Amino acid sequence: MTRRIAVLLTNDDTSAFAAKFPNDGQKVVHLLQPLRPEWTYEVVPVKEGVLPASPEAFDGYVITGSPASVNDDSLHWVGQLLDFIRAVHAARKPLIGLCFGHQAVARALGGQVARNAAGWGLGTAPTNWHVKRPWMTPPQTTTTLMAAHNEQVTRMPEGAVCLGGSDFCPIGSMQIGQHIWTTQFHPEMPRVFMQALLGYLADKLDPATMARAHISLNNAADVPLFGQWMVQFFEHARITNP
Repeated sequence: MTRRIAVLLTNDDTSAFAAKFPNDGQKVVHLLQPLRPEWTYEVVPVKEGVLPASPEAFDGYVITGSPASVNDDSLHWVGQLLDFIRAVHAARKPLIGLCFGHQAVARALGGQVARNAAGWGLGTAPTNWHVKRPWMTPPQTTTTLMAAHNEQVTRMPEGAVCLGGSDFCPIGSMQIGQHIWTTQFHPEMPRVFMQALLGYLADKLDPATMARAHISLNNAADVPLFGQWMVQFFEHARITNP
């Protein structure tokens, strides 16, 4: 069955560094398209104030990461996105939130996002899964993905279930109903991009943070597995929310 997936692009980085790589929306398409080539994918530039006409415009949504803060009310597009998330939730449309997307879902639906007192999560990071779900096949008790955040969800919305996390990021993934699934981390981000990002940030962050990030890259990211979980989530969500 063909599905139309909208990737809501929220990364508003216009630096020369960012311009050297596919944007985050394209990264998500590159992750999912080989797994479900019969589906169609459209990158929607939410960061420019563009949104789908309604939740019914697509069969599912992915919200990308962004260096912007979901708490920055001066960014008009952030408020527009939060309103759209609430509409998607009301319509019970399948939605996956990645990093900023995870945080945006939390804030839109009544949770809380705050800066992490422990500093940056950068490099790779684990999620220890406390709860298993049908779309998580093949199953794995811990997954590793790329991380790049200094804010995180500190309180989930009412009715949300924490699926996994770590000591550094306790709410690493959450589920709301059968139609929303989020992760603090980046399944779409390839290792080569993270290596380049660490080089770009070398003189912008403290040496201890950078050293931990470089060491963490010894851990391989579970990119193909997580991509598989994502497409299976969309399929399962459509079955349970026709």
